[in-house]
Parts: sequence; C-alpha cells; structure tokens
Amino acid sequence: MSEPPSLLRDSFPADRRAPAKARRAVRTWLSGRGADPARLSDVLLAVSEVVTNCVVHAYRESGSGEVAMEGHHRGDTLVLSVADHGMGMSPRADSPGLGLGLPLVGRIAERVDIVAPAEGGTQVRMSFALGPGTGADQAGQRARTPAVPPRLHR
Repeated sequence: MSEPPSLLRDSFPADRRAPAKARRAVRTWLSGRGADPARLSDVLLAVSEVVTNCVVHAYRESGSGEVAMEGHHRGDTLVLSVADHGMGMSPRADSPGLGLGLPLVGRIAERVDIVAPAEGGTQVRMSFALGPGTGADQAGQRARTPAVPPRLHR
C-alpha cells in the first residue's frame, strides 16, 4: 500500500462552489494521511473562511478569477496556502461580511501570515499542528497558546 501524497495542489474558479471544493480537497488529502478528525474540522473551517474571502473580496471588480491552494504535511505540521490574483486586501465599507473570518482563522491556526505578492493578489499561509496533543486537553478545551493576530506582509 502506498503512502498518500505529502503535497496538495489544487485550483478552481472563485465562485460560490469554491469553499466546498476546497474543503473536499483538503478533507480527502488529510483523511488519507490519518489526520485526527477533531483537528481536521478546525482546518476545514479555516480553509472555508479564507477561500470565502477570495470569492467575496478578491475579484469584486472583475467578477471572475481563480483560487489556488497548496499544502504540505511534514511530521506533525500542516502548512496550507490559499492565494488569489485579485485586487489584494483593502478596506471595504460595503463588505457583506462581519469581518470575523480572519480573526477566527487566527484563533484556529498556530500561525497565519497574509502576504501581498508583488504580482498582486493575496496569499494566506496557515500552519497547523496535527500531531499528538493538538486535539483537546483534559478539560475538553483545545490545548494551545493564545492566538496571535494574522500578520500582513508586503
């Protein structure tokens, strides 16, 4: 029996189906690698939030574009990157959301970096600890340090 791939690469149109496609791709990939179901649900929530941001915000002027997703899993660490080639991050007074997505991702992931690539768009890199001890502590609460807000890099 062969080991599931350690790399994930996928891209899809930034439309209303994109968050579900992203969740399905990550679920299939990580389930094949034996990820803890409780931690997997956290990862899927973070992926869904970031991909939804791409759909809602990145291509609001052009109306269409792509979402690219890459991931690698080494040892107990998962790093996922979600990128678009849209208009980048900027304040939006008419935002249809509440602005809670990225702070939520910052609470779920061990680390979140938001990068504004020179060629445009936005890339969100998230790191997750998937090994033993990353699920719940004895009181049933997630065992982790307090969240650090996501950082924007230019």
